[in-house]
Amino acid sequence: MEFGRTQEQAIRHNEGPMMILAGPGSGKTTVITQRIKYLTESLNINPADILVITFTRAAAEEMKERYIRLTGNASRVTFGTFHSIFFRILKLAYRYTAQNIVRPEQQMQLIRELAGKEELELEDENEFISSILSEISSVKGEMIDLRHYYSRNCPDETFRRICSGYEEQMRRLGLIDFDDMMVMCRQLFLERQDILAAWQRRYRYILIDEFQDINRLQYEIIRMIAEPENNLFIVGDDDQSIYRFRGAKPEIMLGFERDYPGAGRILLDVNYRCTEEIAGPAMRLIENNEKRFSKKIRTNGARGKQIITRIWQDSFEENNRIAEEIKAYQAAGYRYGDIAVLYRTNSGPRLLMEKLMEYNLPFKARDSVPNLYEHWISRNILTYIRIALGSRERADFLQIINRPKRYISRDSLRNPQVSFNELREWYHDKDWVADRIENLEYDLKAVSRMSPLAAVNYIRQGVGYDGFLEEFAAGRRMKPEELFETADQLKESAAGFKTFEEWFRHIEDYGEELKRQAQAGLKEKSQDAVTLATMHGSKGLEFKIVYILDANEGVTPHGKAALDEDMEEERRLFYVAMTRARERLHVYAVKERYHKKAELSRFVEEYLCKE
Repeated sequence: MEFGRTQEQAIRHNEGPMMILAGPGSGKTTVITQRIKYLTESLNINPADILVITFTRAAAEEMKERYIRLTGNASRVTFGTFHSIFFRILKLAYRYTAQNIVRPEQQMQLIRELAGKEELELEDENEFISSILSEISSVKGEMIDLRHYYSRNCPDETFRRICSGYEEQMRRLGLIDFDDMMVMCRQLFLERQDILAAWQRRYRYILIDEFQDINRLQYEIIRMIAEPENNLFIVGDDDQSIYRFRGAKPEIMLGFERDYPGAGRILLDVNYRCTEEIAGPAMRLIENNEKRFSKKIRTNGARGKQIITRIWQDSFEENNRIAEEIKAYQAAGYRYGDIAVLYRTNSGPRLLMEKLMEYNLPFKARDSVPNLYEHWISRNILTYIRIALGSRERADFLQIINRPKRYISRDSLRNPQVSFNELREWYHDKDWVADRIENLEYDLKAVSRMSPLAAVNYIRQGVGYDGFLEEFAAGRRMKPEELFETADQLKESAAGFKTFEEWFRHIEDYGEELKRQAQAGLKEKSQDAVTLATMHGSKGLEFKIVYILDANEGVTPHGKAALDEDMEEERRLFYVAMTRARERLHVYAVKERYHKKAELSRFVEEYLCKE
């Protein structure tokens, strides 16, 4: 096999710390597997002395399989994830078994019970629990003093009580989570130098893939194990560091040469994946980041078509055009599996999925796509409509009766079926509440005579649901726009239907498709289908044809990106999305989102800017 000059240099590195900057399509997996072969066959290093770390089990398995295919030997080289390696260490030290690892449903239940004690008003309990668990993970992974952590999801003192309670319960039950594996491993090495020394002798050569995704705690532990020889071979790309929400920071990779002053640095400077017409603009984009290694990346000379950048009137036109173009590509001889559509958040593909269903085009979603219609805001608005159409279920009334605040108690809704007359009778001595009941009844009658779009608008503005969302956001350190977006998406969906019957039928069909997608997962690898993926979910993949959806300000970069480091992360994410394309790249934006003017993403202007 023939290697490029820099690939050869990387493979033949001898000893000591080495950093390999591996851009998109530069053959980093080949370099890692070939280097292991070089160590074992040319330098006669014992395979058992070599540790290869990846971030996912699938990546570890793939790396191992490629190495075995390369050498023809069942390998004694250790391939594993950070968590699998750290758990192995803890198993031997503390006799842990798989039974000691907490299950996700157990974690959810622990937080649910602790949140219940705090008597928090939660609109979406599962979303809150997931967010709290993510925050607990950040506190551990970034080694943050709990006293100095400020929660994004609840009052700070409340979070501290939940976090402390979670830790106490885990210890009581003899359970550990994935972050505990790191915390405990570090503590073990600090307290037991003999155990640390044994693992230092065990793994004399350490190779880490996707190093840009490492967090502070993982890095600290690996540095301990690598001593004193420091045969640390790291492979990654600071320009593709996109997991800050998991604790990954490009600063760790950028500081590697400071931590190891004698470290070598090799740039794999050939992008074998993309054409010059894609790679060139992608580099122009990422060069706008300040916190990065300066690099010159070239292609292997492959030429292709210019990036197709288009601005459509609205999302309906945009998604309709994508569906038509996918059909045209298929007719021209491309497989559906050659095509991917990438978007910033997992709520991005809803309209497209609906359009692909309409066109009977096969697709598979790599990431779990939330059902818009099951979001608590959508459920509230749809419940208003159900009641307007005749529902008198107590559960329905409980859901919306005080959204906005009407000061109607649960006790007044005594029966399984609600009667407005009985409700008025309950408040006969409180005229101001009775007036609100009258107004609600009037509003519901008005809604029943409207189109779906008019109904959603009326509930938000006429009934005052948007006011409720503003109050809700104010109490949770949120921008109300974050909540309005869900309501806007529902409004956008309603606009496509003349009657409630048609709309509700569509909502049911869409829910069934999402369930089918979830059940199928990615098991149907042989299925010829268009891939739908978030930009995060596209990392490590490549396709002949890539569409980037909604390249607008507020979407990409995301509206929450306020700080310079946030914006640099967003730019890296867009760079990753662009470099998934081998032959054709379409970047699409819209003039209007939810009937409001939309601004073109600054990233489009950056990659279009000629040197």
